[in-house]
Amino acid sequence: MNNFATLTILTVMILAVAPAVLNLQQLSIAQEQRQQSLSNQTTFDIEKPVEDLSFQIDNMTFSHHTASVNGIQLHYVMGGKGDPVVLLHGWPETWYEWRHVMPALAKNYTVVAPDLRGLGDSSKPASGYDGNSTAEDIYQLLSKLGFNNIYLVAHDVGVQTAYSYAAAHPSNVSKLVILEAPVIGFFPPGAEDRLWWFSFHQTPDIPEMLTAGKEREYLSWFYRLAYNPEAISEADIDTYVSSYSAPGGMRAGFEYYRAFPISEEQNKELAKVKLPMPVLALGGEYSFGTAVFDSMKLVAIDVRGVIVPLSGHWIPDERPDFLIKELAKFFSE
Repeated sequence: MNNFATLTILTVMILAVAPAVLNLQQLSIAQEQRQQSLSNQTTFDIEKPVEDLSFQIDNMTFSHHTASVNGIQLHYVMGGKGDPVVLLHGWPETWYEWRHVMPALAKNYTVVAPDLRGLGDSSKPASGYDGNSTAEDIYQLLSKLGFNNIYLVAHDVGVQTAYSYAAAHPSNVSKLVILEAPVIGFFPPGAEDRLWWFSFHQTPDIPEMLTAGKEREYLSWFYRLAYNPEAISEADIDTYVSSYSAPGGMRAGFEYYRAFPISEEQNKELAKVKLPMPVLALGGEYSFGTAVFDSMKLVAIDVRGVIVPLSGHWIPDERPDFLIKELAKFFSE
Protein backbone atom coordinates (compact mmCIF):
# COMPACT_ATOMS: atom_id res chain seq x y z
CA MET A 1 0.00 0.00 0.00
CA ASN A 2 1.48 3.40 -0.93
CA ASN A 3 1.93 6.29 1.49
CA PHE A 4 -0.97 8.28 0.04
CA ALA A 5 -3.43 5.43 0.47
CA THR A 6 -2.20 4.83 4.00
CA LEU A 7 -2.65 8.51 4.85
CA THR A 8 -6.18 8.54 3.44
CA ILE A 9 -7.22 5.47 5.42
CA LEU A 10 -5.65 6.89 8.57
CA THR A 11 -7.58 10.14 8.14
CA VAL A 12 -10.91 8.35 7.73
CA MET A 13 -10.19 6.30 10.85
CA ILE A 14 -9.38 9.45 12.80
CA LEU A 15 -12.64 11.07 11.72
CA ALA A 16 -14.53 8.03 12.94
CA VAL A 17 -12.88 7.42 16.29
CA ALA A 18 -11.38 10.76 17.37
CA PRO A 19 -14.11 11.61 19.92
CA ALA A 20 -13.29 8.42 21.83
CA VAL A 21 -9.56 8.81 22.13
CA LEU A 22 -9.23 11.52 24.78
CA ASN A 23 -6.80 10.17 27.32
CA LEU A 24 -7.89 9.51 30.90
CA GLN A 25 -5.74 12.27 32.32
CA GLN A 26 -7.45 14.87 30.13
CA LEU A 27 -10.90 13.57 31.06
CA SER A 28 -10.07 13.71 34.76
CA ILE A 29 -8.80 17.26 34.44
CA ALA A 30 -11.89 18.23 32.50
CA GLN A 31 -14.13 16.99 35.33
CA GLU A 32 -12.10 18.80 37.97
CA GLN A 33 -12.06 22.07 36.07
CA ARG A 34 -15.53 21.90 34.54
CA GLN A 35 -17.24 24.19 37.05
CA GLN A 36 -14.43 26.72 36.99
CA SER A 37 -14.36 26.73 33.19
CA LEU A 38 -18.10 27.21 32.93
CA SER A 39 -18.16 29.95 35.53
CA ASN A 40 -15.42 31.80 33.66
CA GLN A 41 -17.06 31.27 30.28
CA THR A 42 -17.68 34.55 28.50
CA THR A 43 -21.14 34.48 27.00
CA PHE A 44 -22.41 36.87 24.36
CA ASP A 45 -24.28 36.72 21.10
CA ILE A 46 -22.26 36.69 17.89
CA GLU A 47 -24.42 37.89 15.05
CA LYS A 48 -23.59 37.89 11.38
CA PRO A 49 -21.04 40.72 11.17
CA VAL A 50 -22.48 44.00 9.95
CA GLU A 51 -20.36 47.09 9.45
CA ASP A 52 -20.12 49.01 12.74
CA LEU A 53 -22.30 46.47 14.56
CA SER A 54 -21.37 46.76 18.23
CA PHE A 55 -21.43 44.07 20.89
CA GLN A 56 -20.11 43.64 24.38
CA ILE A 57 -17.80 41.17 26.07
CA ASP A 58 -17.54 41.56 29.85
CA ASN A 59 -18.96 45.11 29.61
CA MET A 60 -16.34 46.17 27.05
CA THR A 61 -17.66 47.34 23.69
CA PHE A 62 -16.30 46.03 20.39
CA SER A 63 -17.52 46.44 16.82
CA HIS A 64 -17.32 44.63 13.48
CA HIS A 65 -15.69 46.29 10.46
CA THR A 66 -14.47 45.40 6.99
CA ALA A 67 -11.73 46.99 4.91
CA SER A 68 -10.62 46.62 1.30
CA VAL A 69 -6.96 45.62 1.43
CA ASN A 70 -4.59 43.90 -0.96
CA GLY A 71 -7.40 42.96 -3.35
CA ILE A 72 -9.68 41.37 -0.71
CA GLN A 73 -12.20 42.31 1.98
CA LEU A 74 -10.76 41.81 5.46
CA HIS A 75 -13.11 41.52 8.43
CA TYR A 76 -11.87 42.70 11.80
CA VAL A 77 -13.17 43.45 15.29
CA MET A 78 -11.97 46.50 17.19
CA GLY A 79 -12.50 48.03 20.62
CA GLY A 80 -10.80 49.80 23.49
CA LYS A 81 -8.60 52.86 23.62
CA GLY A 82 -4.85 53.38 23.72
CA ASP A 83 -1.83 51.98 21.89
CA PRO A 84 -2.85 49.33 19.33
CA VAL A 85 -2.56 45.63 20.09
CA VAL A 86 -3.11 43.43 17.02
CA LEU A 87 -4.23 39.83 17.63
CA LEU A 88 -3.74 37.26 14.84
CA HIS A 89 -5.62 34.00 15.28
CA GLY A 90 -4.65 30.47 14.26
CA TRP A 91 -6.26 27.48 12.53
CA PRO A 92 -8.98 26.28 12.87
CA GLU A 93 -10.14 29.43 14.65
CA THR A 94 -11.08 33.04 13.87
CA TRP A 95 -10.85 36.39 15.67
CA TYR A 96 -13.20 34.77 18.22
CA GLU A 97 -10.31 32.84 19.80
CA TRP A 98 -9.30 36.06 21.58
CA ARG A 99 -12.73 36.59 23.24
CA HIS A 100 -11.40 35.90 26.76
CA VAL A 101 -8.35 38.15 26.31
CA MET A 102 -9.82 41.14 24.48
CA PRO A 103 -11.79 42.76 27.35
CA ALA A 104 -8.79 42.98 29.67
CA LEU A 105 -6.57 44.38 26.92
CA ALA A 106 -9.22 46.87 25.81
CA LYS A 107 -9.04 48.60 29.19
CA ASN A 108 -5.63 50.00 28.26
CA TYR A 109 -5.17 49.38 24.53
CA THR A 110 -6.97 49.60 21.22
CA VAL A 111 -7.56 45.97 20.30
CA VAL A 112 -7.66 44.95 16.62
CA ALA A 113 -8.53 41.31 15.92
CA PRO A 114 -8.77 40.51 12.19
CA ASP A 115 -10.04 37.39 10.49
CA LEU A 116 -7.06 36.31 8.40
CA ARG A 117 -7.45 36.04 4.64
CA GLY A 118 -9.81 33.20 3.73
CA LEU A 119 -10.98 32.62 7.30
CA GLY A 120 -13.92 33.80 9.36
CA ASP A 121 -15.79 36.55 7.55
CA SER A 122 -12.89 37.73 5.38
CA SER A 123 -12.71 37.10 1.64
CA LYS A 124 -11.71 33.62 0.48
CA PRO A 125 -9.48 34.13 -2.55
CA ALA A 126 -7.89 31.24 -4.42
CA SER A 127 -4.32 32.25 -3.56
CA GLY A 128 -2.17 34.49 -1.40
CA TYR A 129 -1.86 32.38 1.75
CA ASP A 130 1.93 32.66 2.09
CA GLY A 131 3.44 34.75 4.83
CA ASN A 132 4.40 37.77 2.73
CA SER A 133 0.92 38.05 1.20
CA THR A 134 -1.00 37.71 4.47
CA ALA A 135 1.39 40.14 6.15
CA GLU A 136 0.66 42.66 3.41
CA ASP A 137 -3.06 42.26 4.18
CA ILE A 138 -2.43 43.26 7.78
CA TYR A 139 -0.02 46.05 6.85
CA GLN A 140 -2.57 47.66 4.54
CA LEU A 141 -5.31 47.30 7.15
CA LEU A 142 -3.25 48.94 9.88
CA SER A 143 -2.12 51.69 7.51
CA LYS A 144 -5.77 52.51 6.81
CA LEU A 145 -6.40 52.64 10.55
CA GLY A 146 -3.41 54.96 11.00
CA PHE A 147 -1.44 52.54 13.18
CA ASN A 148 2.29 52.52 12.49
CA ASN A 149 3.55 51.38 15.90
CA ILE A 150 1.88 48.27 17.30
CA TYR A 151 2.11 45.41 19.74
CA LEU A 152 1.68 42.26 17.67
CA VAL A 153 0.39 38.96 19.12
CA ALA A 154 -0.07 35.78 17.07
CA HIS A 155 -1.05 32.15 17.54
CA ASP A 156 -0.59 29.04 15.36
CA VAL A 157 -0.73 29.86 11.59
CA GLY A 158 -1.03 33.53 12.55
CA VAL A 159 2.59 33.27 13.66
CA GLN A 160 3.75 33.12 10.04
CA THR A 161 1.83 36.29 9.20
CA ALA A 162 3.21 38.02 12.28
CA TYR A 163 6.80 36.99 11.56
CA SER A 164 6.57 38.16 7.94
CA TYR A 165 5.02 41.44 9.08
CA ALA A 166 7.65 42.06 11.76
CA ALA A 167 10.49 41.21 9.37
CA ALA A 168 9.15 43.45 6.60
CA HIS A 169 8.19 46.35 8.90
CA PRO A 170 10.42 46.12 11.98
CA SER A 171 9.99 49.80 12.87
CA ASN A 172 6.22 49.27 13.05
CA VAL A 173 6.34 46.56 15.73
CA SER A 174 7.25 47.67 19.25
CA LYS A 175 6.98 44.15 20.68
CA LEU A 176 6.11 40.75 19.24
CA VAL A 177 4.39 37.88 21.04
CA ILE A 178 4.40 34.38 19.53
CA LEU A 179 2.12 31.61 20.81
CA GLU A 180 2.38 27.91 20.14
CA ALA A 181 4.05 27.72 16.73
CA PRO A 182 7.65 27.71 15.59
CA VAL A 183 8.47 29.75 12.50
CA ILE A 184 8.16 27.71 9.30
CA GLY A 185 11.58 26.50 8.22
CA PHE A 186 12.96 26.96 11.74
CA PHE A 187 11.31 24.09 13.57
CA PRO A 188 13.58 22.50 16.19
CA PRO A 189 14.60 18.92 15.26
CA GLY A 190 11.76 16.47 15.78
CA ALA A 191 9.08 19.11 16.38
CA GLU A 192 7.21 18.22 13.19
CA ASP A 193 7.32 14.44 13.63
CA ARG A 194 3.95 14.18 15.40
CA LEU A 195 2.14 16.74 13.25
CA TRP A 196 0.62 14.28 10.75
CA TRP A 197 -1.91 16.82 9.47
CA PHE A 198 0.79 19.01 7.90
CA SER A 199 1.23 16.58 5.02
CA PHE A 200 -2.46 15.74 4.84
CA HIS A 201 -3.55 19.37 4.59
CA GLN A 202 -1.00 20.04 1.87
CA THR A 203 -2.45 17.29 -0.34
CA PRO A 204 -4.48 18.90 -3.16
CA ASP A 205 -8.28 18.46 -3.01
CA ILE A 206 -8.36 15.28 -0.88
CA PRO A 207 -8.77 17.01 2.53
CA GLU A 208 -11.75 18.97 1.21
CA MET A 209 -13.34 15.78 -0.13
CA LEU A 210 -12.85 13.77 3.05
CA THR A 211 -14.04 16.48 5.44
CA ALA A 212 -17.05 17.72 3.43
CA GLY A 213 -20.11 17.31 5.62
CA LYS A 214 -17.89 16.22 8.52
CA GLU A 215 -16.34 19.59 9.34
CA ARG A 216 -17.44 19.47 12.96
CA GLU A 217 -16.16 15.93 13.52
CA TYR A 218 -12.81 16.73 11.95
CA LEU A 219 -12.19 20.11 13.56
CA SER A 220 -13.32 18.92 16.99
CA TRP A 221 -10.39 16.49 17.05
CA PHE A 222 -8.03 19.48 16.98
CA TYR A 223 -9.91 21.49 19.60
CA ARG A 224 -9.49 18.55 21.96
CA LEU A 225 -5.69 18.82 21.73
CA ALA A 226 -5.91 20.62 25.05
CA TYR A 227 -4.83 20.02 28.62
CA ASN A 228 -8.40 20.84 29.59
CA PRO A 229 -10.56 19.58 26.69
CA GLU A 230 -13.56 21.60 27.88
CA ALA A 231 -11.75 24.93 27.55
CA ILE A 232 -13.33 25.20 24.09
CA SER A 233 -17.03 24.60 24.68
CA GLU A 234 -19.52 22.99 22.34
CA ALA A 235 -20.95 26.46 21.67
CA ASP A 236 -17.47 27.73 20.79
CA ILE A 237 -17.01 24.83 18.39
CA ASP A 238 -20.34 25.68 16.77
CA THR A 239 -19.09 29.24 16.21
CA TYR A 240 -15.89 28.08 14.54
CA VAL A 241 -17.55 25.36 12.49
CA SER A 242 -20.13 27.80 11.15
CA SER A 243 -17.25 29.74 9.58
CA TYR A 244 -15.21 26.80 8.34
CA SER A 245 -18.20 24.92 6.92
CA ALA A 246 -19.19 27.96 4.82
CA PRO A 247 -18.35 27.67 1.10
CA GLY A 248 -14.58 27.73 0.67
CA GLY A 249 -13.88 27.81 4.40
CA MET A 250 -12.10 24.47 4.75
CA ARG A 251 -10.20 24.94 1.50
CA ALA A 252 -8.91 28.34 2.64
CA GLY A 253 -7.70 26.81 5.89
CA PHE A 254 -5.86 24.06 4.04
CA GLU A 255 -4.30 26.65 1.72
CA TYR A 256 -2.28 28.02 4.62
CA TYR A 257 -0.58 24.63 4.90
CA ARG A 258 -0.17 24.34 1.13
CA ALA A 259 1.65 27.67 1.20
CA PHE A 260 4.21 26.40 3.73
CA PRO A 261 6.89 25.67 1.08
CA ILE A 262 6.54 29.22 -0.29
CA SER A 263 6.61 30.72 3.20
CA GLU A 264 9.68 28.66 4.07
CA GLU A 265 11.61 30.08 1.13
CA GLN A 266 10.49 33.58 2.07
CA ASN A 267 11.59 33.00 5.67
CA LYS A 268 15.07 31.96 4.61
CA GLU A 269 15.50 35.39 3.06
CA LEU A 270 13.84 37.28 5.90
CA ALA A 271 15.94 35.50 8.54
CA LYS A 272 19.15 36.89 7.06
CA VAL A 273 18.37 39.91 9.24
CA LYS A 274 17.19 38.99 12.73
CA LEU A 275 14.17 40.69 14.23
CA PRO A 276 15.31 43.66 16.34
CA MET A 277 12.24 44.11 18.59
CA PRO A 278 11.76 42.26 21.91
CA VAL A 279 9.99 38.94 21.40
CA LEU A 280 8.00 36.91 23.92
CA ALA A 281 7.62 33.24 22.93
CA LEU A 282 5.01 31.19 24.78
CA GLY A 283 4.59 27.43 24.55
CA GLY A 284 1.99 25.29 26.26
CA GLU A 285 3.38 22.93 28.88
CA TYR A 286 1.52 20.05 27.22
CA SER A 287 2.11 21.10 23.62
CA PHE A 288 5.06 22.83 21.90
CA GLY A 289 6.75 23.78 25.17
CA THR A 290 10.23 25.23 24.58
CA ALA A 291 10.11 24.62 20.81
CA VAL A 292 8.58 28.06 20.23
CA PHE A 293 11.40 29.77 22.13
CA ASP A 294 14.05 27.65 20.39
CA SER A 295 12.66 28.60 16.98
CA MET A 296 12.41 32.32 17.69
CA LYS A 297 16.01 32.42 18.94
CA LEU A 298 17.05 31.54 15.38
CA VAL A 299 15.29 34.54 13.84
CA ALA A 300 15.31 37.27 16.53
CA ILE A 301 17.89 38.99 18.72
CA ASP A 302 16.00 39.58 21.97
CA VAL A 303 13.81 36.59 22.87
CA ARG A 304 12.42 35.51 26.19
CA GLY A 305 10.57 32.25 26.58
CA VAL A 306 7.69 31.29 28.88
CA ILE A 307 6.11 27.88 29.41
CA VAL A 308 2.38 28.23 30.01
CA PRO A 309 1.54 25.78 32.80
CA LEU A 310 -1.52 23.53 32.60
CA SER A 311 -2.07 24.39 28.94
CA GLY A 312 -2.07 22.56 25.65
CA HIS A 313 -2.09 24.23 22.24
CA TRP A 314 -5.01 26.62 22.83
CA ILE A 315 -3.46 29.10 25.27
CA PRO A 316 -5.99 31.94 24.76
CA ASP A 317 -8.80 29.47 25.52
CA GLU A 318 -7.12 27.35 28.19
CA ARG A 319 -5.15 29.96 30.16
CA PRO A 320 -6.43 33.44 29.26
CA ASP A 321 -5.70 34.58 32.83
CA PHE A 322 -2.04 33.62 32.53
CA LEU A 323 -1.75 35.10 29.03
CA ILE A 324 -3.28 38.43 30.07
CA LYS A 325 -0.78 38.77 32.92
CA GLU A 326 2.17 37.91 30.68
CA LEU A 327 1.05 40.39 28.00
CA ALA A 328 0.54 43.17 30.54
CA LYS A 329 3.98 42.58 32.03
CA PHE A 330 5.71 42.35 28.66
CA PHE A 331 4.04 45.42 27.19
CA SER A 332 4.79 47.53 30.25
CA GLU A 333 8.51 46.73 30.42
